[in-house]
Amino acid sequence: MMKKMNIPTSKTSLVLFLCQIISALDVPLDSKLLEELSQPPTITQQSPKDYIVDPRENIVIQCEAKGKPPPSFSWTRNGTHFDIDKDSQVTMKPNSGTLVINIMNGGKAEAYEGVYQCTARNERGAAVSNNIMIRPSRSPLWTKEKLEPNHVREGDSLVLHCRPPVGLPPPIIFWMDNAFQRLPQSERVSQGLNGDLYFSNVQPEDTREDYICYARFNHTQTIQQKQPISVKVYSMDSLNDTIAANLSDTDIYGAKPVTERQPVLLTPTGSTSTKVELRGNVLLLECIAAGLPTPVIRWIKEGGELPANRTFFENFKKTLKIIDVSEADSGNYKCIARNTLGSVYHVISVTVKAAPYWITAPRNLVLSPGEDGTLICRANGNPKPSISWLANGVPIAIAPEDPSRKVDGDTIIFSHVQERSSAVYQCNASNEYGYLLANAFVNVLAEPPRILTPANKLYQVIADSPALLDCAYFGSPKPEIEWFKGVKGSILRGNEYVFHDNGTLEIPVAQKNSAGTYTCVARNELGKIQNEVHLEIKDPTMIIKQPEYKVIQRYGHASFECIIKHDSTLLPTVTWLKDNEELPDDERFLVGKDNLTIMNVTDKDDGTYTCVVNTTLDSVSASAVLTVVARPNPPFDLELTGQLERSITLSWIPGDENNSPITNFIIEYEDALHEPGVWHYQTEVPGTQTTVKLKLSPYVNYSFRVIAVNKIGRSQPSEPSDQYLTKSASPDENPANVQGIGSEPDNLVITWEPLKGFQSNGPGLQYKVSWRQKDVDDEWTSVIVANVSKYIVSGTPTFVPYEIKVQALNDLGYAPEPSEVIGHSGEDLPMVAPGNVQVHVINSTLAKVHWDPVPLKTVRGHLQGYKVYYWKVQSLSRRSRRHVEKKILTFRGNKTFGMLPGLEPYSSYKLNVRVVNGKGEGPASPDKVFNTPEGVPSSPSFLKITNPTLDSLTLEWGSPTHPNGVLTSYTLKFQPINNTHELGPLVEIRIPANESSLILKNLNYSTRYKFYFNAQTSVGSGSQITEEAVTIMDEAMASRQVDIATQGWFIGLMCAVALLILILLIVCFIRRNKGGKYPVKEKEDAHADPEIQPMKEDDGTFGEYSDAEDHKPLKKGSRTPSDRTVKKEDSDDSLVDYGEGVNGQFNEDGSFIGQYSGKKEKEPAEGNESSEAPSPVNAMNSFV
Repeated sequence: MMKKMNIPTSKTSLVLFLCQIISALDVPLDSKLLEELSQPPTITQQSPKDYIVDPRENIVIQCEAKGKPPPSFSWTRNGTHFDIDKDSQVTMKPNSGTLVINIMNGGKAEAYEGVYQCTARNERGAAVSNNIMIRPSRSPLWTKEKLEPNHVREGDSLVLHCRPPVGLPPPIIFWMDNAFQRLPQSERVSQGLNGDLYFSNVQPEDTREDYICYARFNHTQTIQQKQPISVKVYSMDSLNDTIAANLSDTDIYGAKPVTERQPVLLTPTGSTSTKVELRGNVLLLECIAAGLPTPVIRWIKEGGELPANRTFFENFKKTLKIIDVSEADSGNYKCIARNTLGSVYHVISVTVKAAPYWITAPRNLVLSPGEDGTLICRANGNPKPSISWLANGVPIAIAPEDPSRKVDGDTIIFSHVQERSSAVYQCNASNEYGYLLANAFVNVLAEPPRILTPANKLYQVIADSPALLDCAYFGSPKPEIEWFKGVKGSILRGNEYVFHDNGTLEIPVAQKNSAGTYTCVARNELGKIQNEVHLEIKDPTMIIKQPEYKVIQRYGHASFECIIKHDSTLLPTVTWLKDNEELPDDERFLVGKDNLTIMNVTDKDDGTYTCVVNTTLDSVSASAVLTVVARPNPPFDLELTGQLERSITLSWIPGDENNSPITNFIIEYEDALHEPGVWHYQTEVPGTQTTVKLKLSPYVNYSFRVIAVNKIGRSQPSEPSDQYLTKSASPDENPANVQGIGSEPDNLVITWEPLKGFQSNGPGLQYKVSWRQKDVDDEWTSVIVANVSKYIVSGTPTFVPYEIKVQALNDLGYAPEPSEVIGHSGEDLPMVAPGNVQVHVINSTLAKVHWDPVPLKTVRGHLQGYKVYYWKVQSLSRRSRRHVEKKILTFRGNKTFGMLPGLEPYSSYKLNVRVVNGKGEGPASPDKVFNTPEGVPSSPSFLKITNPTLDSLTLEWGSPTHPNGVLTSYTLKFQPINNTHELGPLVEIRIPANESSLILKNLNYSTRYKFYFNAQTSVGSGSQITEEAVTIMDEAMASRQVDIATQGWFIGLMCAVALLILILLIVCFIRRNKGGKYPVKEKEDAHADPEIQPMKEDDGTFGEYSDAEDHKPLKKGSRTPSDRTVKKEDSDDSLVDYGEGVNGQFNEDGSFIGQYSGKKEKEPAEGNESSEAPSPVNAMNSFV
């Protein structure tokens, strides 16, 4: 709050400075408050200073004012009091100062011409209006005058004067003819600013008798017409004829022809003139010149540039127009008239004067008793205006004195005002060009504080945004404002709040904890008042899934997402816009809860789509662009240029690329002469090229079309171009792919690819076929055949080389000499078999065979290679024959050896070799016998483990399916496995080859064993087979374990446990119905079953193990003996429960969960173990 200071009156400059920074009371525009506060009068509406009225209508002089109490009105006329009660034609509107002078009922407007001023007065002061000059408009008639016809010689200048009557306001002038058509104007003929019609030079067509000047008076809506003016233009030809008719033949006669003249100014006259214009008006400068040819006008400003944006040229540049002129536009303006013979100029010196205009108009002051203030009235003009003050309409020098008031030129200083200081002050700024009058009141009020903001107003704002809590107030003196939060909160201070002069409390960043009730307190020396408002903080609305940029093919579907998150108390509305406008009214646009889907998109759906989310407090939006792409539109306007015999230029205009750039153009052609309706590929060019030079072939009737290609696909073909028929010529090329291959031993078949239609180059296409035997001194044999692709030469030797050529020809000649190719006459079967066949056995499954090549002459054809036939005769170990299956290996070319893979060991084989040509196979070589050595056997065919006892197991096996030699023995290896899957010591036994079973004794009871079994030949050991088995447990122990379930005490114990559980369930049900709590943990602790407690891992889990010998994982799916070692009825726990997926479960680490005691049973990840396992009890006993 600014402190008050006592200012010495002698220090005027200091006073002015301080007064400028003291702010007066601001009265809020509250209608209820304004109705209650006293206020001096204020003029709100008045008629213009220069008021021209229609003399035929009533005169209305406006004067409206406001104030509290409502003001009364009075008028002066020509400086003296105007008593309206004494004039029956004058009335004043009720509750208004507006005068209505009744002219239509007998009054005359001229009687009321004068200067009027309105005064509005109440107990706090008086406001006055401007001086309003009332003048009735006038539209006098043209004076009678006799107008002589104007006779003018062609080429001379002419001015037709209008001289309209003086009206109020001045009339608008225009020229017309008798038919009320405006006369045409140009650079040669134009109307001046004074209304005269100027001819720079007259022409014969200017002759007419109805040049009429019209004056339009807008106020009276009348048009006055001048008498028509006649103009007669004499041409030189007609003037010479007239002179000749009046002179003798001996006289020298003849008027001078039309001569050109340099420019002469018709207006303004002389070389210089002056012009005064007022600031803010429109400056109009005019230059009209005579001359032949018609002069052209140009304008310049000496020493400067014509003002940009405010300069205009009118009337064919004869008038320079500058709008809104200011003092800076003063200067010399030169107009230059120029034609081909010379130029003339005129300088207009422009001075811009200014009626008074405001710099600082006085403003109303509302002060409290004892406060200070100033009224400032500053105006400018040219010349500078004088400032005078009035108080309540009376010059301040003779107005009642006020000790708080001091006048200092354009400023009135108020010090320590009182209520009696209230008044209306008028400032008058005037010079010779006009005046300004402004009213400003000083209203001294003493009012206790008032809070204008409604009580308990609720404000809702979004978190992290500013909160503005209003406390609109008024009081005089100006009240102090304080804010509190909560019922008993302390005064708010600090950087987190902003306190505005109008009482508003601003929280720049409102948080959730900013919510609550706030109290505004306003106090001055006359009283105190408070008001509560409430603030709620809402969560901001957010778009958590914004729409994304889409590129969609035409007729596809586009979908934009707009998933929002908002305050639960706010109701959002989601609006979709396209290019910032409403979506089209189209059923293809489907607006969902959080998405927009556009079905069957078209090109017009291109654009930016915006999701706008509005609540009552905030608004968010997100946009994405949809680009609709499609195959390009077909090219059009195909044009053929540069037609030559072998080339032509094709150009086209690309179609719309449909938002996907064209990558290339494909040019196709049609040969209407040979293949009508069939289009062939010609070439392609980049998408930036629209012209291509095409190579042509003779004797083709071409049409072309163009296909545009972009990433989406190909356009439809363009419309075909015009047809172009090339001239015929001899062929340019010969047939391709000429071959000579005999189909029989005594012929030669010559084939070729015939030329296509456009390759024939002309009509009558044929082929000249020539051949001769190679390396023999023979002449060429030739034959001309029709347009075919094959010719057969008969009676040839078998498989003899021939030189062959095929040449194209047509009606216009032969193609170039063709190149020769080598062919052969027909082949026959080879005559001899390969000799000296040798076999080298490499190992038991691989052998290498050698042979000698046959003489090429005996092949009688193209040597394609050799075929080796081989087959197994018998196995040397079994001496039994079987079905013979021959195998064939083909060795291409002139190869003389090969490898025979995949042989069976210890077997007898035979083979032979044959030569192959294009005709077939030759005779076979004699069969060659060879044997393969022994190999290692396959695994035994089976291994069964039967008859388990406490300490023995019986093993049975089958011999290998493929012994691959003579078996020498079997090898058995076995080792025990404990419950953790650890392997015990390995025992090895060698068994004679003729045995097929074995009984193992002295084994541990109830123990799992793993067995490894394989066979041997003299070469080595074959692959092994594995199995697992378990010896049975002690019978007495098993009996005790089984009998426990039949004991009476055990049955009784189980019944007691069941009864106890039933009672607890009933109690739990009753407590739940009563709403009591029943902890699950207590229930579990109270009724824990020892039978289902988890077993410790070191007590009962099975560990993983691996093969100690070969370190291979146990294989799945190993064979299980048909006679199970552990019978299901003999054990509480079957191996089926530990097998692959039968009634078992596995932990995440692969360990098995048993179904009896809840302990974890670990089994190998992979293994070839038996499908049965001992019971958990037996497994524990094995460690005893």
